[in-house]
Amino acid sequence: MEPKIRDAMQRQVEKEPFAQQLGLKLIDVGEGYAVVEMECTKKMENIFQMIHGGAIFTLIDEAFEISCNSHGTVAVALNVNITYHRAPSPQCTLRAEAREIAKTRRTGNYYITVKDEKDNLIASCQALAYRKGERLPFLRD
Repeated sequence: MEPKIRDAMQRQVEKEPFAQQLGLKLIDVGEGYAVVEMECTKKMENIFQMIHGGAIFTLIDEAFEISCNSHGTVAVALNVNITYHRAPSPQCTLRAEAREIAKTRRTGNYYITVKDEKDNLIASCQALAYRKGERLPFLRD
């Protein structure tokens, strides 16, 4: 992976307002690959005092976004299919790992897992991206 792309992705996640709001941290990025972490808080709980599925989806989506854009060109979500396997413990740290499993000129297919710090599988996801072929706008400078 080009260092310029790696550094740009790191900067973009650090300044992304939604990622900041949820405390998302980019841990690793490579071509077609990303690891993102999130520390769960009380503010992320649903009506059952469990971590909201939307918070877990957001973590998955961030890892997906970084992995499918890691080639330096714009890619956007076409389809995301998530399976929730178990509820995480309150106030745990969750880690999403996204791996590219297939890529064509116009699409990319990704498998994403979310695990807690005890390596319990919390959620898994299959996601499809549309690759627009345009250079990432924050790489144009």
